[in-house]
Amino acid sequence: MEIPHIKELRRAYGFDEVAIVPGDVTINPDQSNIDFSLGGFNFSIPFLASSLDAVSSPKFAICIGKIGGLAVLNLEGIYTKFDDPEAVIQNIAEVPQEQATPLLQKMYASPMKDNLIGERVKEIKQAGVTCAVSVTPANAKRLAPIAIEAGADILFIQSTVTTARHLSKSSEGLDLSDICKQIRVPVVVGNTVTYSATIELMETGVQGVLVGVGPGAICTTREVEGIGIPQVTATLDCTAAREEYFHRTGRYVPIITDGGMRTGGDICKAIASGADAVMLGTTFAQAEEAPGMGYNWGMASFHPALPRGTRINVGSKGPLEQILFGPTSMTDGTQNLAGALKASMGMCGAFTIADMQQADLVIAPSIKTEGKYFQLGGHR
Repeated sequence: MEIPHIKELRRAYGFDEVAIVPGDVTINPDQSNIDFSLGGFNFSIPFLASSLDAVSSPKFAICIGKIGGLAVLNLEGIYTKFDDPEAVIQNIAEVPQEQATPLLQKMYASPMKDNLIGERVKEIKQAGVTCAVSVTPANAKRLAPIAIEAGADILFIQSTVTTARHLSKSSEGLDLSDICKQIRVPVVVGNTVTYSATIELMETGVQGVLVGVGPGAICTTREVEGIGIPQVTATLDCTAAREEYFHRTGRYVPIITDGGMRTGGDICKAIASGADAVMLGTTFAQAEEAPGMGYNWGMASFHPALPRGTRINVGSKGPLEQILFGPTSMTDGTQNLAGALKASMGMCGAFTIADMQQADLVIAPSIKTEGKYFQLGGHR
C-alpha cells in the first residue's frame, strides 16, 4: 500500500552547494560598480556590519563608514547599558567558555540608559558618517524616537524571525505600517526567509529586508529550535518577493542577506542569488578595529531562559581595510572581499550589482572540493 504524503519537502541550498556560472561576456573587474543604496543613502560597498556588540561599536561604525560601508549599532546592548563598555567586553573575553553565557545573561539584564543612546549616536554622527541603529520590535516605539532625535539616519528593527502579522496577548503590538509612517528615517526589518512574509513586510512600507534565520557562526537558533532555511534558497525566495512587489508597485525594496558568509565566494553567491547587499558579523569581528578582542557572540546569547547564541573565539585577520580591499597573501577568500566581488562580477560580465543578480547558478555540492586533493591534505 502506498504511504500518503502528509507534507511535501523541497530541497533547499546553502553556499557550499551552489556555484556561479561565468558569463558569455567578461569585463575588467575595475569596470564593475558595487555601489549600494538604502533609503536614499548611498554606499560605495554593499557590506553592512551586523548589530553585534563585538562588531559594531561607535568607533567601528565610524571606521567602516569612512571607507564606504555601514555598521548597525545595537541600542539594546553593552554600549547603551554601560558607561565603560570596553571594560565589560574585556570581562566577556577573559572568562572561561563555560562561564561566558551566564556572564552575558547577567550583563545584558542590566537596564538601558537613555542618555547613552543619544551619546553613542552623536559620537557616530559627529564623525560625518551615516548612523544606523537596531532595536527589537518590543522596544522600537520607545527607543527609536530617542535615537532619531539624536541624529540616527536609518532604523533597523530586528528579531530572530520578523513578520508583518505578529499575534500576541498584548493590545499594543508593533504595527510596522504605523512606525514607517510616523518616523522620518528609513526602516529596515528582519529577519525573514520566506516569499510570503517578505511580500507582507514590504507592503508595510519598509525600506529594506534582512534575510537569514540562524546561519551565523555565533547563532544556535537552528540547533535550539530547528528553525531556518539555507541562505541561497532563502535569498532566492525573498528576492522573488522583491521582484513581484516591484512589478506590482514600482517601489524597489533592497534585500540584504544576513549571516552565514565566510568568504568572498559566499558573498558573490549571495549577490548572484539576488541580494543587493550583505550583512557580515564574524568576518568583521576578525578585524583589528573590532571591539570584541578576537571574540564574537550572538544577540540572543543573553536570553534569560533560552539562549540561542554562543561566544566564539574568532581571532584577528588583519585591519578592516585589508579585509575589505586587500592587498592580501591569504588564499582562503577571507580578505579583499570587495576585490573578490569585483573579480567575480568581471567573470560574469556584470557592470552592476543588478547585473550580477542575473548570473546563473548551478547546484554543485563538490564545487569546493573538486580537484582539490592537495589542498585538502590528501597528499602524503
